[in-house]
Amino acid sequence: MARNRDRTEDFKDAVRQTAISIGYNESKIAAVLASFIIHKPLQRSAFTKAALKTLESIGTLEDFILKHRKDYVDLHRTTEQERDSIEHEVTVFIKVCKEQIDVLKNNITDEEATSKGWLGITSDKSNADTIAHKHGVVLILSERLHLVTAQFDQLRALRFQDAINKAIPRKKLNRVSLSNSTDTPKSNSILELEKADELPHEPLRVQQQLLDDETRALQVELSSLIDAVQETETKMVEVSALNHLMSTHVLQQAQQIELLYEQAIEATKNVDMGNKELTRAIQRNRSSRTFLLLFLFVLTFSILFLDWYS
Repeated sequence: MARNRDRTEDFKDAVRQTAISIGYNESKIAAVLASFIIHKPLQRSAFTKAALKTLESIGTLEDFILKHRKDYVDLHRTTEQERDSIEHEVTVFIKVCKEQIDVLKNNITDEEATSKGWLGITSDKSNADTIAHKHGVVLILSERLHLVTAQFDQLRALRFQDAINKAIPRKKLNRVSLSNSTDTPKSNSILELEKADELPHEPLRVQQQLLDDETRALQVELSSLIDAVQETETKMVEVSALNHLMSTHVLQQAQQIELLYEQAIEATKNVDMGNKELTRAIQRNRSSRTFLLLFLFVLTFSILFLDWYS
């Protein structure tokens, strides 16, 4: 059995001779061979550039949250105004990232609308794969942004929990101070009563007792009012924390509802197109049935005529 001969060099010589015969010089041939070895970088599409920009924005947001995490959580490092400023900047970051993701979704929707052919069916399989890939990219970006916002929601919950914990001990301290203040008038009233006992005048003792009773009543009323104010303040802090957390979830639900609404509109359009196509199919069926009957009628009379003629 004969050995297989390597004809690679012969093939290269034949290609070189052919290139020289059609006008290629040595520099052009060297450039073509170099292009086979070192490929040029592929030019990125507008969607890829926008997706990378959105990913960079989400990374910047995450770095900003990690950088100011201790300043936002620790009550002794910054003031309330500085923490509110940090929260405002994070909110603006999140809004910008969501707008960029919405722009990507709208581009995908427009591309799907232009790629659909007759009956709303995508004819190009490669284009359908590209659209599916873009949907996956948008989903990954949305999940990444959701993880970053969840981290900030945890920091926000810690901040409001610290505010609640700070308000509760102050309430207890006010109760202790009020109890001490009620004890001191009692002791003072006892001393005054002892002094009044030494006095021979009875009306002075009665007047002092009435003043002590009014003082105790006012102290009890003041204590109840302070307790009510502290309880209201604690509830307001809790409601504010729940409001911040609910705003994030409501925004996410609003995006999901908008997506469902767009899908419902698209489904309605597809149903309308399907109904129109069914109506056309029924009309074509009727016309074809009429043509078939006419053809059978003419064929029958033709056979009868040929039979009579023969």
